[in-house]
Amino acid sequence: MYFAELTSPEVDALLTGPRVPVLLLPVGAVEPHGPHAPLGTDPLISQGMCERAARQLADDPEVRVLILPALPYGVTKFARGFAGGVHIGADTLFSLVVDVCRALAEQGLGRVVIVNNHFEPEHVATLRRAAEAAGAAYLDLVRRRNAERLTEEFRSGSCHAGQYETSLVLADRPELVDTAAMRELPAVPVDLPSAMRAGQADFRDMGMSAAYCGAPAEATAEEGVETFATLTEMLVETIRATAKEA
Repeated sequence: MYFAELTSPEVDALLTGPRVPVLLLPVGAVEPHGPHAPLGTDPLISQGMCERAARQLADDPEVRVLILPALPYGVTKFARGFAGGVHIGADTLFSLVVDVCRALAEQGLGRVVIVNNHFEPEHVATLRRAAEAAGAAYLDLVRRRNAERLTEEFRSGSCHAGQYETSLVLADRPELVDTAAMRELPAVPVDLPSAMRAGQADFRDMGMSAAYCGAPAEATAEEGVETFATLTEMLVETIRATAKEA
């Protein structure tokens, strides 16, 4: 399931096997997610999606899914002023994604799907550009057709470390959530897309004094399981479409 665990001959065999190899590249950012959720929430969700999709397609006769080592760092400026954020520049992210995809394509492994769960606009725009430049697929969860399949909180735009993301972490790595702190957090309604369009580029300016918005106290592992199922369904659809590309 994990590309980096294969030997060189095993990778070579992918090119002549009966199944089309599709490689998944999990991407995210290391940044504050409130006083309750881990800094690595975004790449954790991306990795969780990839693992579930790979398991679902493990015995598929047409496609062979492998997960590349994750790129956990991203463009994360909005959380400045809070401890723990690790920002890399857009040019760095672009070059890294493009170089990885091109290195694989040169070996005949050109079917790559970028799986991202960090939605800061500059980060998303950079991944869109990188996917186009490298000829990779990008599962763009903030596109309306995809967002409409996700939870009400996600669609509201008030979902940084709120009910949506916290539920996903509870479903995958519950030990990483400070549930005692989570239950005490009041809901913080912030329409992030609208705030961004208005020119606000800092969590504190948006009213997120504890680096979260939404309603984390309402998060449940059960919601996370259901949301992961929807996310995985979308990823499997993307994988199948990618496998069919010439």
